[in-house]
Amino acid sequence: METEAEAGLWATELESLLQRVGRRFGRVEPRRRMRDYVHGLLGPAGRKNSWQLAEHAGHATPHGLQRLLSWCQWDPDEIRDDLQECVAERLGRPDGVLIVDGTGFLKKGVVSAGVQRRYSGTAGRTENCQIGVFAAYTSARGTGPGGPGTVSAQVTDDRERCRTARIPDGRSFATKPELARAMVLRALGSALPIAWVTADAAYGQERAFRRALEDARVGHVLAVPKSQQVKSPAGSRRIDHVLTGAPDDAWERISCGESAKGPRVYDWAAARLPAVDASGEAPTHHR
Repeated sequence: METEAEAGLWATELESLLQRVGRRFGRVEPRRRMRDYVHGLLGPAGRKNSWQLAEHAGHATPHGLQRLLSWCQWDPDEIRDDLQECVAERLGRPDGVLIVDGTGFLKKGVVSAGVQRRYSGTAGRTENCQIGVFAAYTSARGTGPGGPGTVSAQVTDDRERCRTARIPDGRSFATKPELARAMVLRALGSALPIAWVTADAAYGQERAFRRALEDARVGHVLAVPKSQQVKSPAGSRRIDHVLTGAPDDAWERISCGESAKGPRVYDWAAARLPAVDASGEAPTHHR
């Protein structure tokens, strides 16, 4: 449970952030609606639609919030930069880590961007939902957003539906690793001090994502499936076959911290593996 002092500090920090991004809205009306919208998203409203958020803010109708999202002129990239600068000031450390992951949002209708029936880890089953890719920034000072979430929209071939969801005509489908790669590269060019990037196997198995991190010369720890191929001058081997050659004393059991079901314990071993170019002839570097 939060103490009263912690809640007060949280409210002060939120107010500071809202004042920072408020300058991106040219008039006082959209600035106030932006504040009401953010407070509504963080509030107890059961469904985060315009009607319920407007009711939470004390508005007679949802028209003002709908106008904020549909017609008001403001640049989300500028707000993203403000948010990253704020996180860098409050939490930034030279050994900061950027964590990439996806999550699902259950939806009832089909109007929102990218909504369709597919598996959602949040629900643990196939549901009508959106899937978003997100980045969190963490350091010894705490954890905060490392970049804005991006929705994976697999229905871009239905242009009429895209226009209803206000997806620009020039926007095409991108996989989750492609979205993550663009997000990470933007974050590396921001004010955030990032020493490491980490992600699960949904991203780690994509060679283009791994190569982008290597080219950026940023440290990274990525999960891969056991069937992942590791190339060397001697040929390709599955990663699980490589691991079977590790001696028992190479392994160390480490907890990643407590969870709802107790300690999250994993066995770790480190090995230096050569990485080869497309020709597969000679090592170009090591992993």
